[in-house]
Amino acid sequence: MSVVIIDYKGGNVQSVKFALERLGVEATLTADAEVIRSADKIIFPGEGEASSAMQELRERGLDKVIPELTQPFLGICLGIQLLCRHSEENDTQMLAIIPINVRRFQHHLKVPHMGWNNLFNLQGELFAGVKEQDYVYFVHSYYLPVCEYTIATGAYPEPFSAAVRYKNFFAMQFHTEKSGPTGTRIIENFLAL
Repeated sequence: MSVVIIDYKGGNVQSVKFALERLGVEATLTADAEVIRSADKIIFPGEGEASSAMQELRERGLDKVIPELTQPFLGICLGIQLLCRHSEENDTQMLAIIPINVRRFQHHLKVPHMGWNNLFNLQGELFAGVKEQDYVYFVHSYYLPVCEYTIATGAYPEPFSAAVRYKNFFAMQFHTEKSGPTGTRIIENFLAL
């Protein structure tokens, strides 16, 4: 099985690579369109700011490659947001794969939402063996509202999409690679798709 981690200077790449290595999987870190297209599984991690990330994706031509992919695809943290239509972060047009807009948290709690929080309303094969209210690790100031593509929710304090699925695109707002045994199980489930 060939696994590719998309390299667009999106940050958090090494912790994803290490998480895969702990599972005995050697992943290729690349921005090469042909290598990405030929992979069995694709992981799209990210940390940082939406408009800078989109600029990097455009410069590498990945904004054209990613929407055409048909193999199992896993977006992590900023990777979930980049798959959407638009972000309130610097009024950024995103990849427009998932037809939903990304919003900024607007409430009395501190932003970013950072730390361990529960998962709720788990649906689908990525959550096999994961229990309702298991903890995962979040770091984000922007979020996807709950929608028809939501396969898990979080709350801060209002519900938001902790995970979504749109066709072959799976994406998590939390850091699977930093979420202990729960995150490891989700990565294993993704690799088994």
